[in-house]
Amino acid sequence: MPDSSSRIHLAVALDGAGWHPAAWREPDARPADLFGAGYWTDLVLEAERGALDFVTIEDSLAVQSDDPFVPDHRVDRVRGRLDAVLIAARVAPRTRRIGLVPTAVVTHTEPFHVSKSIATLDYVSAGRAGVRVQIAGRPDVAAHFGRREAAARSRADEYFAETADYVEVLRRLWDSWEDDAEIRDAATGRFIDRDKLHYIDFSGRWFSVKGPSITPRPPQGQPIVAALGHGRAAHELIAGSADVGFVTPGDAAQAVAVVGEIRGLQHDAGRGSEPLHIFGDVVVFLDDSASAAQARRRRLDDLAGAEYRSDAAVFAGTAAQLADLLTEWHGAGLTGFRLRPAALPHDLLQITEQLVPELRRRGLFRDEYEADTLRGLLGLSHPANRYARSSQ
Repeated sequence: MPDSSSRIHLAVALDGAGWHPAAWREPDARPADLFGAGYWTDLVLEAERGALDFVTIEDSLAVQSDDPFVPDHRVDRVRGRLDAVLIAARVAPRTRRIGLVPTAVVTHTEPFHVSKSIATLDYVSAGRAGVRVQIAGRPDVAAHFGRREAAARSRADEYFAETADYVEVLRRLWDSWEDDAEIRDAATGRFIDRDKLHYIDFSGRWFSVKGPSITPRPPQGQPIVAALGHGRAAHELIAGSADVGFVTPGDAAQAVAVVGEIRGLQHDAGRGSEPLHIFGDVVVFLDDSASAAQARRRRLDDLAGAEYRSDAAVFAGTAAQLADLLTEWHGAGLTGFRLRPAALPHDLLQITEQLVPELRRRGLFRDEYEADTLRGLLGLSHPANRYARSSQ
C-alpha cells in the first residue's frame, strides 16, 4: 500500500436532507427528523463507519434560499436549521474517531464566543473539533443584528480581510492558556498557574480583544480551521489563515490552477513550510449504474422544477467512476475531497459502502482510523503555544 502521504483524505458535508433541494421528498428521506438529535447522530455515525476524516455541518444566519443574495420565500424546500456547533456538541459523545467541523458564521458574531464554543467542542469530542468559518454579506442578515450595514458586493473583499482577523483572534485565544496552566493541586489550593494565562491584546480594524479566554487551551492546542474559497480573496484567506481549504474546480486542469494559486499565496503569506490541505468539493449522485444515478438526478430535478446547479462540480455515476475522478484530481494536487451527498441517507451510504471500499482497493484510503484527534488524522502536529515560547 502507498504511504499515508499519497492517500486521499475524505470528508462529507452534511446539510438538511441533502444538497439537492428536492431530496427531502425521497422515499428514504427523514424530513420529520431534521430537527432531532438522532437524525444527525445517525448520519455522523455512518460517516464514522466509513472511517472518513471528518464531517462538516452547514449553518447560516438566514433561512435557506435558492438565491444566494435574497430570500426566495419558497415553501417546497427544506427551510430552517439547528445550530451547527450545538449539533456537533450533541453528536460528539456518541462518536469516537471522526472529526466534527461545524460552520460558524463570523460576520456579525464575536470571535470570543466562537473560540469558547469550539474549544468546548474540542473537549467534548476529546480532540476532534474544527470550525469552518463563513461570511454573511446579505442585507437581510445584517438586519437581524442592526449593528452594521451589509457591504456592497464591490467591497466583498473586506469580509475576507475581516475573517482573517477573526481567525487570528480565535487562534490567539486558544493559545491564551498554556497547556499546563491548570495545576489542580488540592493540597496547596492552587487550581491554575495564573502566570500561564496570557492577555492577547489584539487590536485591529474590526476587533479589539484583550483576553485571555475563559476556557483552557483545547486538547488539540488549535482546533482545525477550514474555509470554502471561490476567487482570489477567498484563496488568500485559505492560504493565510486556514488548515483546510475547500475549493470548487470543474476539472483536473482547474484543480491544478487553483492549487497552484493557493500554494503561491501561502508562500507569500509566510506559511510555505506549514501544512495546508486543499480539498476539492463535489456534489455526488451515486448509484450502482451511471444510468440509475443520472435518472435519479433528473427525477429530483423534475420534483424541484429546475435543473440542479451548484458552485461545485456535480457528479452522477458509480462509485468506481467517482474514484477515477478523485484519483485524477488527487494527481492534480488536491490532498482530499469534501463530498456533498445530493440526498441523505442514500448518497452517504453509497460513499461509505461503495466508494470507500473502492478507494481502499486502490490503496488510496485508510483501512481504519490511525489517530485519535482530527489533527492527527490530517497529519498535523500539536502546535506550540505562541505565548509559552515568548515567555521562555
